[in-house]
Amino acid sequence: MVSDIRVGYLEELEHELDTRGLVARVVRTRSGPAFLRVVNPEAASLAEDVTCAPAPESPEHYYWWSWGERMHRVDDPGGAAVKLVRVLQPLRLDRREPCGDRVPDRGGLDAFGPVPAREWPPGHS
Repeated sequence: MVSDIRVGYLEELEHELDTRGLVARVVRTRSGPAFLRVVNPEAASLAEDVTCAPAPESPEHYYWWSWGERMHRVDDPGGAAVKLVRVLQPLRLDRREPCGDRVPDRGGLDAFGPVPAREWPPGHS
């Protein structure tokens, strides 16, 4: 049965995600296709539902994001797991961005400490 093949692919991805620290479980519904519910246990609001289906233009099966975009080939569940791990990581505001920019905050503080007072007019103390 076609759905059994899809569930098998989802179970392979479930195993890959479990070894990478995400919680993943195949959900089977009565009225729709099975899907994989993926949750970051460190930030439960970071979650994704992954489906498995063939691409419209071919019989090849793929993993699909919840918004309907093709994610990854089913013959590489490890590659799909890497994408999900990256997407479901919490944003850390205490890190510098690669460009070295600071993320401003309210109250004269930014993510790295107090914002120095500016002199006005410039050049006069």
